[in-house]
Amino acid sequence: MRLCRFGEDRLGVVEGSHVKDVTAALDVLPAYRYPLPRHDVLMANLPTVMARIKAIAAEAPSVPLASVKLLSPVANPGKLIAAPVNYQKHLDEVKGDVQIHANNPGHTLTIQSAGVFLKATSSLVGPGEGVAIRMTDRRTDHEVELAVVIGREGSRISSANALEHVAGYSIGLDITIRGSEDRSFRKSPDGFSVLGPWLVTADEIPAPGSLDLEIAVNGEQRQKSNTKYLILGVAELIELASSFYTLYPGDVIYTGTPEGVSPIEPGDEVVATIERIGTMRVAVRAPEGSAVPTMTGAAASQ
Repeated sequence: MRLCRFGEDRLGVVEGSHVKDVTAALDVLPAYRYPLPRHDVLMANLPTVMARIKAIAAEAPSVPLASVKLLSPVANPGKLIAAPVNYQKHLDEVKGDVQIHANNPGHTLTIQSAGVFLKATSSLVGPGEGVAIRMTDRRTDHEVELAVVIGREGSRISSANALEHVAGYSIGLDITIRGSEDRSFRKSPDGFSVLGPWLVTADEIPAPGSLDLEIAVNGEQRQKSNTKYLILGVAELIELASSFYTLYPGDVIYTGTPEGVSPIEPGDEVVATIERIGTMRVAVRAPEGSAVPTMTGAAASQ
């Protein structure tokens, strides 16, 4: 099943070129009192909601997919977890290009040494919301990634059981400002974690370790690879992340990007595709407002 959020927080099922509005299926979600749970309520109750969707989908109103604004399929993630340098060829290009590594002390570390890192949940958007370049005087790059959405809580999860904790998969864009600051800081501005165009439930992708992925900017292909080249695959990343953090439903793991990262600018159109998930189009725009912030050390990424 392909589940999307669109418009004013509507829930949809994508079928070909149309979206069926199945927001009514959310009536099966439990009501919560404060304090609210740490997880995304939809992802925590996904099997129940999917059963309700199947019961009402035939009579659900349908609208053209091209006419809707697609939001992130996850509304309330507790954590955005990201994997650095998780493709060998990307690690090689980082080591060899000062414009990418900006002399960061850890730029030669492997993922086994660096571990994963967190991005601010406030950076999460859907493809229909686009990306606003935060600092026009800094290089800002695209990074296409397979994104994994957790569906079941777990801690110290073994790789052998890891896929049982997955709700589904999406396309992720990890937008990155180049510079000398900490990685999570440069990757957490508003809109710098794009997720979409929808969630493909895990039953439709039993083997996430062999998916083609690519990205084009203004029609020019920039990145093209396959998840079989991940250094740590989906199961291993879940094992690693859960060895430090409890994973909750709705947590998102960005699995890392292949080689070919390059700058994006206002006015660009980014088109990202992952096999068995689909394609999402993301518009890049200028910063909000008239003032463009600058920071000490910006010259390191010019």
